[in-house]
Amino acid sequence: MLEVYFESDKEAISFCENLFQLNKEIELHWRTTKVWGNYLQLESRAAGTDFMETIARAMVGVFVTHRLTSMLNSIIRRNYYYSNADEIERILDLSYWICTGDDKDSQMVRNHKDPSKLLYSLLLSNIKQSGTIHFDSLISFQLKVFKDQLNHYVGLAIDEFKREEDHQAFIDSLRKYISKRKPVFNTIYILQGDSFSFYRPDGKRFSRMELQVLMQKEPLYIVGLDAEELNLSPLIAMAPEKIRIYGDDPADPKTLTVINIFQERATFESISKFPFRPHLKNK
Repeated sequence: MLEVYFESDKEAISFCENLFQLNKEIELHWRTTKVWGNYLQLESRAAGTDFMETIARAMVGVFVTHRLTSMLNSIIRRNYYYSNADEIERILDLSYWICTGDDKDSQMVRNHKDPSKLLYSLLLSNIKQSGTIHFDSLISFQLKVFKDQLNHYVGLAIDEFKREEDHQAFIDSLRKYISKRKPVFNTIYILQGDSFSFYRPDGKRFSRMELQVLMQKEPLYIVGLDAEELNLSPLIAMAPEKIRIYGDDPADPKTLTVINIFQERATFESISKFPFRPHLKNK
């Protein structure tokens, strides 16, 4: 038999829901006490070794649902000294994504580690050592290794947040730059690819040499652009009134950057709508 205490009614309910989803062969008696709140007596009705493992997994679910966000928020404020509400919210979103995301990017950021597995092992170790578990005390005093890991992930989130800030400042500077420029061309047509292909309104493709000549006429270094870069730099040099991008990937990072900078001046359409068919065949 195992005794478990939860001060929070919501956490006690969440724990029971998780428990019965994982194992319906656990007998549970629930009552409340003035001192410790919700008192649960747990006992397995079936032979097996997964009783304590089920308890630990159910507690992991409770923590992720009810405690993770507040713990990350506390780390951001107390360990990294952030106080601006908007900054805290963005860092919190990034931290939560790093900790719980199942996409490739979040897994790569956390070096393919699963913090929930570490939490599970710590909870299971404590459950095996004691017949009585006080959930609040367990979270407060027995998870130092896990909290250190969360602290590290918050640090990674802050690094990502700062990169986003720098990128946005870069985007803003380019917007201001082109807003003061007189368009060299009214409309430029672009085909997606490993590198963009640029076309005039008459369907003639810009050669590499033509793009470099255009870029050399503009002091692109002022806004931090490389004259050897042949995707964004030519567009900033040309500052066209309209940009029409054609391709198969609307989420292409180069495309999103152009749309972010030029905003309503840039549009994306399917490659099937590219107006210069002979050039498309040559691709």
